[in-house]
Amino acid sequence: MGMHELSIGVDMGGTTLKAAVVRETEIVQRAEPVSTRECSTPQELINCLAERLRTLRQQYPEARAVGMGLPGFVDHAGGKVDSLTNVPGWYDVPIRQILEDVSGLPASVENDANCMAYAEWRLGAAQGMSDVVCLTFGTGVGAGVVSNGQLLRGAMSAAGEIGQVSIDYRGRIGHYGNRGAVEDYIGNNELMREAQILYAASQGEAPIEMETPIHLENAAKVGCPVAQTLWDDAARKLATCLLNCHYILNPQAFVIGGGISKAGELLFAPLRRYLQSQIYPPHFAKLQILPAKLGSDAGIIGSARLALDELP
Repeated sequence: MGMHELSIGVDMGGTTLKAAVVRETEIVQRAEPVSTRECSTPQELINCLAERLRTLRQQYPEARAVGMGLPGFVDHAGGKVDSLTNVPGWYDVPIRQILEDVSGLPASVENDANCMAYAEWRLGAAQGMSDVVCLTFGTGVGAGVVSNGQLLRGAMSAAGEIGQVSIDYRGRIGHYGNRGAVEDYIGNNELMREAQILYAASQGEAPIEMETPIHLENAAKVGCPVAQTLWDDAARKLATCLLNCHYILNPQAFVIGGGISKAGELLFAPLRRYLQSQIYPPHFAKLQILPAKLGSDAGIIGSARLALDELP
């Protein structure tokens, strides 16, 4: 496919559905966002999306394909959603066929974190590599794996769910009954809960308002020992997860975006240190830890690119 062609990317988050016309990494035209919470059924949401897609197609009739990323278990080959995280009522929905019917374009559907990984691999931080693990931090930890130049999907479309990797076999019980899942320790909410516990235990007042990882980052930068301990601990936990991934997948790079990754070297410096101390030295010498490049639009860019790449 020609790199400069237009396609439409759709990114369905837990609360908002966004659609846009895309050229490579450029968002050419955004549609008005849809609040998923205001749509009580999948049909209502599909109707809102159909309206957006029709408008974008009228504005850009040269768009070649439409791709959509959804949060949950998405059967890419079958074009169906098995179930969605945080969005009720979406079970066994033939979403690819619906997209093709409402848009009149060839469509592709994929897990949203896989779309992010695809974008970073094809057009972002890991461009030109063959083996990459991408993680994005939000409410949970989304991830996608590119192995041997292909997006890894697995037998039941569940490969690459790195947020569920255990860092403690006696740990907290996760969403599926699994213990010690990394996202139950370093998702945004979990990190802030940990901060409140540590501040209370130290009988010290938090130096500034403490509600998001940005506040925790600012506290660490002004020398708050509690905040510095928390970032070091988050890096240690993430390193344990990435260590497992390294020995299973042996990637050239880990690409990390969203949430806590915005803290930059506050997270990346101790993360590299903990990985270096636990990985076979010749392997570590070739391993890159990279910040994601494409930000919050990665899902839209990745879904649009994937749809274009899959055109015959």
